[in-house]
Amino acid sequence: MKQYNGIKAKYPDACLLFRVGDFYETFGEDAIRAAGILGITLTKRGAGSETETALAGFPHHSINTYLPKLVKAGLRVAICDQLEDPKMTKTIVKRGVTELITPGVSMNDEVLQSKSNNFLAALHFGKISIGISFLDVSTGEFLTAQGNEEYIDKLLQNFQPSEVLIPKQFKLKFKEVFGEDYHTFFLEDWIFKQDYAFESLTNHFQTNSLKGFGIEELHEGIISSGAILYYLSETQHNKIQHITSIQRIAEDAYVWMDRFTIRNLELYHSTNQNAVTLLDVIDKTLSPMGSRLLKRWLALPLKDAVKIKSRHEVVAYLKDNQEVLQKIQNQIKQISDLERLISKVATGKISPREVIYLKDSLDAIIPIKELALSSKNESLKVIGDSLHACELLREKIKTTLNQEAPVAINKGNAIASGVNEELDELRAISSKGKGFLEDLELRESEKTGITSLKVSFNNVFGYYIEVRNTHKDKVPGDWIRKQTLVSAERYITEELKEYEAKILGAEEKIQVLENQLFEQLIQWMATYIKPVQLNANLVAQLDCLNSFTQIAIDQKFVQPQIDESFDLEITEGRHPVIERQLPVSVPYISNNVFLDNESQQIIMITGPNMSGKSAILRQTALIVLLAQMGSFVPAEAVRMGIVDKIFTRVGASDNISMGESTFMVEMNETASILNNLSERSLILLDEIGRGTSTYDGISIAWAIAEYLHEHPNKPKTLFATHYHELNEMEVTFDRIQNFNVSVKELKDTVLFIRKLVKGGSAHSFGIHVAKMAGMPQIVIQKAQKLLKQLEKKHSSNELMDIKAANDELQLSFFNLDDPLLEEIKEEIVNLDINTLTPMEALMKLNEIKRMLVKK
Repeated sequence: MKQYNGIKAKYPDACLLFRVGDFYETFGEDAIRAAGILGITLTKRGAGSETETALAGFPHHSINTYLPKLVKAGLRVAICDQLEDPKMTKTIVKRGVTELITPGVSMNDEVLQSKSNNFLAALHFGKISIGISFLDVSTGEFLTAQGNEEYIDKLLQNFQPSEVLIPKQFKLKFKEVFGEDYHTFFLEDWIFKQDYAFESLTNHFQTNSLKGFGIEELHEGIISSGAILYYLSETQHNKIQHITSIQRIAEDAYVWMDRFTIRNLELYHSTNQNAVTLLDVIDKTLSPMGSRLLKRWLALPLKDAVKIKSRHEVVAYLKDNQEVLQKIQNQIKQISDLERLISKVATGKISPREVIYLKDSLDAIIPIKELALSSKNESLKVIGDSLHACELLREKIKTTLNQEAPVAINKGNAIASGVNEELDELRAISSKGKGFLEDLELRESEKTGITSLKVSFNNVFGYYIEVRNTHKDKVPGDWIRKQTLVSAERYITEELKEYEAKILGAEEKIQVLENQLFEQLIQWMATYIKPVQLNANLVAQLDCLNSFTQIAIDQKFVQPQIDESFDLEITEGRHPVIERQLPVSVPYISNNVFLDNESQQIIMITGPNMSGKSAILRQTALIVLLAQMGSFVPAEAVRMGIVDKIFTRVGASDNISMGESTFMVEMNETASILNNLSERSLILLDEIGRGTSTYDGISIAWAIAEYLHEHPNKPKTLFATHYHELNEMEVTFDRIQNFNVSVKELKDTVLFIRKLVKGGSAHSFGIHVAKMAGMPQIVIQKAQKLLKQLEKKHSSNELMDIKAANDELQLSFFNLDDPLLEEIKEEIVNLDINTLTPMEALMKLNEIKRMLVKK
């Protein structure tokens, strides 16, 4: 216990699994927590005494069953193993922590999910920006970036780290800005220093600078990356040569989506239970690497038209050459998780069987390489040319290991015959010795006449001869009795002991020699880390492109046409997720959408609840996203210019924990959109203003639509609303067009046609929807009476409508004296907006304001 307490003091915040004989034990608070999480028995040591302590444990061979449960519960687990052979010491066996496993740092297959990365993140709060780094120690992927709070928040949403490292002084700030949904660990502030981080990174990558990685200007990003390397060393992860590079997440290379958009579009996770996400629908990948990369592509769609078209061309080629597609798919099915296998080689935690999986995977790449090189697509040829054949590596594994290699090296027979002469000789002794024992059993049986005589083995006595009591009187006098059982006696002979020494000595030497040879193989294989990682990445890319091709074939997706324009023209577009969920016999009602910055910049969509307004908004965004990921799209045709930002404000959501109402959340999200839009932005607004009173809501919605129309960037916008008053805007604003989602009104019900047609909608059919939901008849009748009264009241002009209010505002301005109006007009017309700084603009605005106030 003194030894345990000394080790526990070094790792106070970890659950310590302490190896005692054949068990891993936990004590005290650790035992209470572990027993609750694992469902194992909680006992006491020294019950009733001063040293009484809680105790819970499990057999050491069950570590892979219990460890993942502890880590998934958010615990940091320190594995304390015996560092010497108990047979070799007469004192207490020396123990030490061999690995500290945390939610973000694990190589255990049971903890990891094959289709998802397991990222460890670190944040550094700089004076101007925040640095962030992500590392998946199981694959070697190391990424870094820096930016403002909103950008870092988006990256945290995209990468979903299992654990986040934060300086202690920013503990509260992190929770305040990014919430409490992450497993966090707080490090000392001195770790987050520029010089220390730079030295850690250059020492690890064995370079003089970080220019080759393109991150030398990311000072905050470098500091966060250094913190990650420090944490790896602190958690006893020192074999990390598979982390061969660090990449910059280039903010300007990918489509910007804020966290609201990522959440609203349900790209790869949803707050709703059992919801189907876009990733669920489009993921037809066949390898773990492909599945992980597809998620990254979805989180970071491209803005580079050349790269996008390159992906489209590969998909088009594979779609036209389905025989090639099927051959590549068949080969990818045979490829194991190359990224994680080669990482295990680097960390020395790979089993003989996994090395065989690695070889088989590399074998399966050769036909892919040949198919890619012989294709008529340039991008595929580049992939084929870049794939490394790894001939020496494959040959070395093939000649060194048995094809049927065991799960663990200590199971024996991992190394093939002919690899090592001494090993072959020892194996011959071992096998001959066992043959001799069989001969001895037969010989002694015939000599003594004891037909049931057996030669057996156990760890206590070694080899022995067992004779039943009925034949005891036939035992020769030179046999030495070793053990008496109820129904039998056990004996040894000089001859038997001699052979036992030979056999056991040989088997012990065999195990030592196999371990040495396997260790040498792993060290040699480590020289192939980079080529295998490159192969893994190329196979992952090909797998994603195959996935795009497969869904294009299965779901009749078409190739989008990317051009230089600012237009978005979708012909008969469909929502990929909703379409998949419909029964086979029910067709999806497709819709046309056209947006540009000259004639139809804003589409005002009205229509009843449940008619499909939100679906049209979401499908437009998803079609753009899919196109810029490199996928084909669910439509008859799509022509579009590159979109650089997608903003959505869809659906209501309270943030009660932060004291924000639905309306406050809505306004926060909308403000974020209005403050960040660009000329290539796509904006999707759904029911803006519904969280407040009707006239407040209409006023805000009108003002937002007008702001978007008058903004010099002219962002493309779909604006769904149930405020029919906004239809009046089409008259005043030349780039706002009214559309509605059509319905057919029958006698007692409404038929939703779900087709987007030109023109505004007259009313919302809310009462019809309530009736369809099963609302009591008395409530429906009362609502209909109230509706008639309200409509009558409105038609008598008791309430001023928004259009009139807007006209009045404009008229009140133009009733000013003509000379002043001319003076102000001259001031504004003569301004060169392109050369004006923000401060000069504010000063000029203040000058005009003073002129008006004076008037």
